[in-house]
Amino acid sequence: MDLRKEALKILQETSRTFYIPISMLPSELQRAVTSAYLCMRAIDEIEDDSQLDNRTKSKLLRNISRTLQTGGDGFALNAFSSGFIGYENSLPEVSLRVREWSILAPESIAPRIWDATAAMADRMADWAETNWNIQTEADLDRYTFSVAGAVGLLLSDLWAWYDGTQTNRSQAIGFGRGLQAVNILRNHTEDLHRGVDFFPTGWTPQMLHEYANRNLSLGDAYTNSLPYGPALMFCQIPLALAKGTLDALASGKDKLSRSDVYALLQKIEGVGSRE
Repeated sequence: MDLRKEALKILQETSRTFYIPISMLPSELQRAVTSAYLCMRAIDEIEDDSQLDNRTKSKLLRNISRTLQTGGDGFALNAFSSGFIGYENSLPEVSLRVREWSILAPESIAPRIWDATAAMADRMADWAETNWNIQTEADLDRYTFSVAGAVGLLLSDLWAWYDGTQTNRSQAIGFGRGLQAVNILRNHTEDLHRGVDFFPTGWTPQMLHEYANRNLSLGDAYTNSLPYGPALMFCQIPLALAKGTLDALASGKDKLSRSDVYALLQKIEGVGSRE
């Protein structure tokens, strides 16, 4: 089995936003970013699973975190599976195959991805145990850092590992926070149906829209500081889609249509011709 091709297949099935920019990256960087994305998608699916109670989510997430922390030169075949006993038929494929995603990255950067995923899994477990109790903007900042701002930091480390590109890390956090805030807005009704509210107490959609815009402005600064190359291309696409989604939500749409996505991609140099 070609693990990189298999990972890209799973990636395409789980994210239209990130499949395009990841598929365009150079081979070694593509392996690293795909590994990072799928490891984090594996734990994100557990956090969002509407069929699991919060205690179970916390247990599964902490098991993944503890296993990742044992990594040195890889993981035994059954390293993660013992933590999934009883849930093999209910968890999604991307979660059950987290061991494969963890060993996909090049050896020189894989431990950084394990560290980031382990830390995020522990933070997600903490949030599950409190039922995502977000009352203030500071709470929202903590949550969006936990699940997205920290991803911005990891991406900065991946760019530096690949070609030495240096970035503003505060802006990298804003980049991740902004993308997550847009997701919170887009999924608000669905989240409420499963008993979770990521809006601080008393906040309206307009207030969260403004929060997203503030952070996406940092994302703009982050992206504009990148030299021409794979990091720039990667960041431009989700940033453009996030800003387009904000505009769509403000105009009463539920999400971007396929034609909207295509039109946005056409505006990004080097992308439209690939679609």
